[in-house]
Amino acid sequence: MIDVTRETYQQSLDDLRDDVLAMGDLVAERLEMALESLSTRDETLARDVIGGDSEINETYLAIEQQCVDLVALQQPVASDLRFITASFKIITDLERIGDLAVNLAEYALAATRELAPDVEIDEIGHNATDLLDRSLEAYETENADACHDIARSDDDIDALCQRASERVTRDLIEREADGDTPWALEQLLDDVSRVLLTIRDIERIADHAVNIAARILYMAENDPSLIY
Repeated sequence: MIDVTRETYQQSLDDLRDDVLAMGDLVAERLEMALESLSTRDETLARDVIGGDSEINETYLAIEQQCVDLVALQQPVASDLRFITASFKIITDLERIGDLAVNLAEYALAATRELAPDVEIDEIGHNATDLLDRSLEAYETENADACHDIARSDDDIDALCQRASERVTRDLIEREADGDTPWALEQLLDDVSRVLLTIRDIERIADHAVNIAARILYMAENDPSLIY
């Protein structure tokens, strides 16, 4: 005799995974839009990212309720409980990436000039997006080995961010030495601050991707080493 209750429960777990991945795809799409708006100064694209944040928030709340219901109604065993709690932690990181994508879109709207064109904003953004994609793939396949690779890749992004921040700061110093007017220097300082915030937020996006990998490793192998 088929255990219908068990089949329904397993389907609920499968649905949870599918819904988390769908949220991940949505967040990744908005992140790519935000990065493109930064690169092209596309105001329409930036406003679409900002206006679409409510959809991410609503998706987060719906999946959060799924997690609560599974724990409250099904009393999952240890491995399933790790999957459910990891999924909840992952959607929290995804929601925060969505917020950071909104920040990037707002920076795109506030941009007034090009600063330090050799700064690797595009490269950093591409690498952070790739890290997010890899973390979502690891969640789908429960690939523990990929989690360690993701954590190591984050070191490269940190180095890129450090180098980019130094270049932006050096650009400010050089322009001040050229004797710009006080008004021009004030505007330049605003622009430098915006670019530094952009670099910081992309770095934070990569950090959230590593957080996702850490939860996957714990989910798949009960290994908390990347969490701490």
